[in-house]
Amino acid sequence: MPALPRPERRYSRAGATAVGLVVGYLADRGFADPRRWHPVAGFGRAAGALESRYHRDSRWAGAGYVAVTAGTATMLAVGVDRLRMGWMLRVATTAVTTWAVLGGTSLCRVGEQMADALDSDDIAAARALVPSLCARDPNSLDADGICRAAVESIAENTSDATVGPLIWGGLAGLGGLVGYRALNTLDAMVGYRSPRHLRFGWAAARADDAVNLLPARVAGLATVAVGGAPRETIAIWRRDAAAHPSPNAGVVESSFAGALGVRLGGRTVYRYAVEERPTLGDGLPPSTADLRAAVDLSRRVQTASLVTATGVLAARTWWLSRRSAR
Repeated sequence: MPALPRPERRYSRAGATAVGLVVGYLADRGFADPRRWHPVAGFGRAAGALESRYHRDSRWAGAGYVAVTAGTATMLAVGVDRLRMGWMLRVATTAVTTWAVLGGTSLCRVGEQMADALDSDDIAAARALVPSLCARDPNSLDADGICRAAVESIAENTSDATVGPLIWGGLAGLGGLVGYRALNTLDAMVGYRSPRHLRFGWAAARADDAVNLLPARVAGLATVAVGGAPRETIAIWRRDAAAHPSPNAGVVESSFAGALGVRLGGRTVYRYAVEERPTLGDGLPPSTADLRAAVDLSRRVQTASLVTATGVLAARTWWLSRRSAR
């Protein structure tokens, strides 16, 4: 069979990437994260070993660390993406990579487990789940604090765990999927403002902010579209998002607060510091019913982000097919 003209090869690649994103997303819904041999966990262990050996109290050292770790992972993925492979192999490669980098189903399962524990008055079990969602000090949280932390973390991590990878996968293929997850993982590891990482983690935190500018706003728009309260969601987003210290978490947390009709923010205790977060929303603090509603909303936002990512690829496929037909 003769080689396809370049526009048709790109057309085929875009279609295979779209199908792979859908299959990978469905795999995450069906199987969630693997408990053993998770590729992202393996990347985290390798990055952690490198950080422990080469850590310096310097922004330049942190920037080099990000360049080596995330840069290497991204370039390897880009290299694989550029290989000449059959349509089905490209679908399978994209699907496996998508499944590996997504974490939306595990996020929602932890949220449901936390709601179950709180409804059963099992504070110890609920506290044990807090580290799976965020870096807050579980021992400082009562039942109301755990519930608020869970809703805020589900909102933010909906963007981080699913919307971000899918949007970047739609825009940049395997390199986008892997590069986004690598930067997000580094931010979770060293990006916090602890004394050890105040300087060293600066580059990881800023890089993560940059790659999340678009996904966070896609998540916000998806929340407006599927949250059931578009006017309230837009109003709270416009009024409260900018007050949040994160340019991206503020968007998704305020959007969720508006859609759910709850009030988020307030005193937030981390292991390394205490922060007074701005108030987001006008309602009452979230209850376990609101936590369950946040989980349901997260699933709908995740699905909407898949539609958005595949829509981008469909538009690219249509444009390339028109171009190849000329």
